[in-house]
Amino acid sequence: MPAILVVILWTLIPTLELRASIPVGIFHQKMNWAVVFAVAVTANFVLGLALYPLMDLIMKLMQRIPFVHRIWARYVERTRSKIHAGVEKYGEWAVGFFIGIPLPGTGVYSGALAGYLIGLPFRKFIISDLIGVLMAGVLVTAFCLTGNELLLRWFTKPV
Repeated sequence: MPAILVVILWTLIPTLELRASIPVGIFHQKMNWAVVFAVAVTANFVLGLALYPLMDLIMKLMQRIPFVHRIWARYVERTRSKIHAGVEKYGEWAVGFFIGIPLPGTGVYSGALAGYLIGLPFRKFIISDLIGVLMAGVLVTAFCLTGNELLLRWFTKPV
């Protein structure tokens, strides 16, 4: 499988996204860090653009199956509670920082959900998505390039 495709596929995995795809591209696929950064950030940004308009449909689908609905409701509430204080204070910028902090439970999937829950217009979500994805990409790439495995393990889980 081509290395670029591997990076894209890792970027599309919920909860992993850039936190996994950048280290995989740099360390396992032995790609140039700048290429990995460009591919992962672009794929993650496009993922957000595709997800946000589908959130209404996703919400309706998740509510139809009782077992899935219970899990989904907890995920929605956790996302809402994480973003609420920031949105009250910083508006759509909070969504961008929420996407950009490369920790478990944040990222484009949660950011699209958070934007949907607060009623963020799509145009503002595009800006939030771009800010967040660039921020996460820079942070994860910088940690990978420092060679500090402790930080790398903190941002990525062993696969």
